[in-house]
Parts: sequence; structure tokens; C-alpha cells
Amino acid sequence: MANASRQAAWEYWGAELKRRREVAGLTQEALGRLVFVSGGYIGQFEQAIRKPQLDVALRIDEVLQTDGFFERTWRKLIDDKRYPDYFAAVAELERLATKICEFAPMIVPGLLQTAPYTRAVMRAGDPFAADEQIDEAVRNRLDRAVILKDATRPVYWAVLHEATLRVPVGGPSVMAEQLEHIAQLVREHKILVQVFPFAAGPYPSMGKMLRLLEFDDAPPTAYTEGVHSGNLLDDPAVVKHVQADYDLVRAAALSPEASLALIESAVEDYKRCTSTT
Repeated sequence: MANASRQAAWEYWGAELKRRREVAGLTQEALGRLVFVSGGYIGQFEQAIRKPQLDVALRIDEVLQTDGFFERTWRKLIDDKRYPDYFAAVAELERLATKICEFAPMIVPGLLQTAPYTRAVMRAGDPFAADEQIDEAVRNRLDRAVILKDATRPVYWAVLHEATLRVPVGGPSVMAEQLEHIAQLVREHKILVQVFPFAAGPYPSMGKMLRLLEFDDAPPTAYTEGVHSGNLLDDPAVVKHVQADYDLVRAAALSPEASLALIESAVEDYKRCTSTT
């Protein structure tokens, strides 16, 4: 669905929410209380500024007794089958974000991955998958990275734990290419990357991937991911806490200059491994 037509569809979703809310005799604040979001969020849904999560759409259907209308239309608009159910909404938000900050504890973030690296990650996660299925998953992940090439690309700031440089996903040649790709994006000033070194010790939210997304016309959102699951967080207090965790990680990380030097050193290490095998 093209961006313009998708936005028009969300505007229809919001207009229908407003109409049915008013028919039910509810204010934005009253409906918000019943579906466990703020009245301001209801207003943003109605103006198509912000997209609701599926659980909110389900609760709206229940409160307004709309026989699944908002769930069905949500799924048609945002349930992108290219991605796991828990990630479809995040992929949509990435395209709208003006700033994306990530902390990666073990695996290079999807937006920075090369095709061979992605393929190795996918194959490790599903060793019995058909090659065609893996190829499609790789294409879908690389498609997301287009946003970093656009003239209107978001500000992108990643903190990579040193483990992401040292765990040899796909082998030395794949890692050399992957880390060189990141280094090149940094040199071209398209992204900002810091490395959180082993020597810095433990960090907040140990083991959790963190992603923060900011928007021009909507409050920020946080996303964390576990095993075959993800949590999209938009409660302001929770997002503020996640931001604080990210700030602590970023403060303990190496400077951008030292981080780039470490990444480049790791590239050379992997190239040496390749040349001796």
C-alpha cells in the first residue's frame, strides 16, 4: 500500500473512531480511561497522528461494541506479513520516525545488517527453513534499511555492545564485510555508532535490546525484544525509564571516534583470519 493511500486509510480509521465515540456519548478522556490510554492518545488516533497497538484496537471494539471493526481494519493496515506479528507495527513506525536510537547487546541491529550477516542470523534461528524462505526474510530485512539512504533519513544513533563485534556470525569474511559496512556508514556521516566495551561491565536492562523512536508530531515510543516476542511501549513514564537506561549505556560507551577505531580494528582482525584459512 503506498504511503499516501495508507495515510488516507488511517485517517478514515481515526474519523470512524471519532464518530463511533461520539455516538457512544464518550469524550476522548472517557474512552481513554476505558481502554487504558490517555485522552490525548485517543485524539492522536482520531487525527491519524499516531497508530494504535493491536491490544488498544481490541479494547476499543469491546468498549464501543463495534463487532471487531477496529481490529479488522488495524490488521489490514498494519499487520504486514513480511514481518513477525510482534514486529509489524515497529516496521511501520521506523518509516515515520525522525530519530532512532538503539542498543544492541549481541546481534547487529537489523537496519545495519548486510545480506550475508542477515542470512547467517536467519539460518541459525531456523536451520530447517527452505532457502526460499530465508531469502525472502533477508530481502524484507534489507528493505527496512532503505530509510537510512533517503535524503530525509532519520537521525540514527546506535550503541553496540562489544559482543556484537566479537561473536563471529557467519564466519570471519561475513563479519569483516558487516563491520566494514557499519564503519562506512559512520564515515559517510549517515549514522552515529558507539561501542559499549566489555571492560565497562554490566549495563542497565542486561541482555535486552532497546530501541527508541521519536517523531515530529507524536510522543516517543520504546521497543524491546525477546525470544520470538516484542514489546512496543508508549506509556510516557515507561518510555522515560527506557530513555534513562539508554542514556546510562551511552554514557559508559566509548566515544564515537574510539568506537570507529575499534570497529575498524575488528575488521582487520577478521580479514587476517580469512587470509589464514
